Amino acid sequence: MNEMTPPSSAGSLVFDPLSPSFLADPYPFYRQLREHAPVYRTAQGFWLLSRYEDVAFALRDRRFGKDFAGNMTRRYGENRLSEPVIANLALTMLVLDPPDHTRLRSLVTKAFTARRVADMRPRIRKLVDQQLDRVVDKGGMDVILDLAHRLPVIVICDMLGIPEDHRAPFLLGSKISGRVLDPAPMTREELDRANQATALANAYFDQLCDLRRREPQDDLTTELVRAEEAGDRLTTEELRANIGLLFGAGHETTTNLIGNGLLALHRSPGQWQRLKDDPSLIPGAVEELLRFDSSVQMTGRVTHAEVEVGGITLPAGESVLTLLGAANRDPAQYADPDTLDVGRQNVRPMSFGGGIHHCLGAQLARLEGELVFTALVERLPNLELPEKDAPAWRGTFTLRGLNRLPAVWH
Repeated sequence: MNEMTPPSSAGSLVFDPLSPSFLADPYPFYRQLREHAPVYRTAQGFWLLSRYEDVAFALRDRRFGKDFAGNMTRRYGENRLSEPVIANLALTMLVLDPPDHTRLRSLVTKAFTARRVADMRPRIRKLVDQQLDRVVDKGGMDVILDLAHRLPVIVICDMLGIPEDHRAPFLLGSKISGRVLDPAPMTREELDRANQATALANAYFDQLCDLRRREPQDDLTTELVRAEEAGDRLTTEELRANIGLLFGAGHETTTNLIGNGLLALHRSPGQWQRLKDDPSLIPGAVEELLRFDSSVQMTGRVTHAEVEVGGITLPAGESVLTLLGAANRDPAQYADPDTLDVGRQNVRPMSFGGGIHHCLGAQLARLEGELVFTALVERLPNLELPEKDAPAWRGTFTLRGLNRLPAVWH
């Protein structure tokens, strides 16, 4: 098949990623896509890729790249490119092609090497225990606010050199909506809120950079300030925007991994019991939890040249959404993919993307997840989730996570 229209069996598919039913469970829609229209053009003009093989191909083939300005123009019109939240994101490595992507990413890669992350294990385990010490005698907590959010925020604050007496506003809850990453455009009200949050974040990160110019430390912000001062590797605007990106990306995916993962385990109580019986399964279980309900459901690309994918030719200049969550449930890749199996072997989830934009913090997120689930099975084996049948999903598609997750224990 080499035409630009989907097969007739896909005619009933409607891509509405912010509908409550989709946010509660996108996986039946993904199944329909994979079975009937694995390369599907939506009414909005996006191409959806839902098979593991096709997603992996698009993420590593250089004919797929980034065209942030073009995508935002298609979504909002040209007059919205100057909106602060959009203009700020446009300066980050997340949405850039080489050589700018290469230049920016090279400045921070060494902070996330396997050895640097492994060296953080004792500190992170201590932090996990500290968060649990705060709540253990209360008999309950909000897993998101009291653990899944706090832990990775403290870790990324450590890495960025954010002083402890500056951290309280960040620990109170996330101000990052993630809506700017969704294919559905934000409303004027949402844009206004996101612009305000961007302005506050920029003001703070400017202060942090000034502090590290005066008082350099062994942290990532000091390294980036030195690169900016060298004059040819990083502009002041890029410095601020990319520190903001590192802060947001450094905790959001881990927060959602912990929340989504704990919910999945308690919806399959036999799997929670397996981890309690054999905690050595936990590192592999983290991969399975990433696969089963990915923190990041989608990443966007643009075709820089004509390219064939899944038997369909896409012209240059087309917007493509690689559905990571759909790829992770592809039965061609995983047997019985809709079943959680903490002992599953050879799990290679798409949850951290791929190619040159593969998530820098993937190993850090895995380590944080491993240490959290280990501490929970050791210290709170009787933990229960009263709202597991009707969880409070956030109103965002790209970043999939929970607003809250009450837990109780005896």
